[in-house]
Amino acid sequence: MTFSRLYEQAVLQKGGESEVRARLPRLSEPGELASLSNDRYLSEITRCVFKAGFVWKVIDNKWPGFEAAFDGFVPLYWQQVSPEVLERLSGDERIVRNTQKILTVPENARMIVEASRAHGGFGEFLAGWPSSDQAGLLLWLKQNGARLGGNTAQYFLRWVGWDGFILSQDVIAALQREEVLDASPGSKKGLMQAQQAFNRWHEETGLPYSHLSRILSFTVD
Repeated sequence: MTFSRLYEQAVLQKGGESEVRARLPRLSEPGELASLSNDRYLSEITRCVFKAGFVWKVIDNKWPGFEAAFDGFVPLYWQQVSPEVLERLSGDERIVRNTQKILTVPENARMIVEASRAHGGFGEFLAGWPSSDQAGLLLWLKQNGARLGGNTAQYFLRWVGWDGFILSQDVIAALQREEVLDASPGSKKGLMQAQQAFNRWHEETGLPYSHLSRILSFTVD
């Protein structure tokens, strides 16, 4: 099925084009990814890690406490933080005291610092990675970061405005319905199948990948 037919289906499901357009995700402005500081990237990655498998609203409500407890998430500090600091955080009531997730902060800080040194900033690194190879970026984040598998990295990219798809339950259902996904969505093969479908639809429509993803989700009851 062409994406124009999928778009028509989404419009019918949501009650009009204006309703569909109102729900499309925000994209970063030109230069916005590159200008965002490394501490904001570590903050957003950590927020996504803590939200995984947890009630998102609770994490969002406690986030000012996280910012205070982690002293603004400066990667150069957190990449070499002492075990004593991490141990104290495990008892800090300002945050969700999940030790395993707390331990991801130094690892993800090191990832950000190393990519930043190679590319002039983590935002520069993200801005230079094409949406046509989101699968490659997701695999890189999973390999080089901590707890960035599954949908965690996909939500991180979406929330900082990077243009990419999210394999939500509805998107997976739609991709399977269209017979373009038959592998496990979390596998390398599954990611590549989804990438190929979105690349084809992007070439057809010129729409951003994040918009294609959201519109596709609207086609599922």
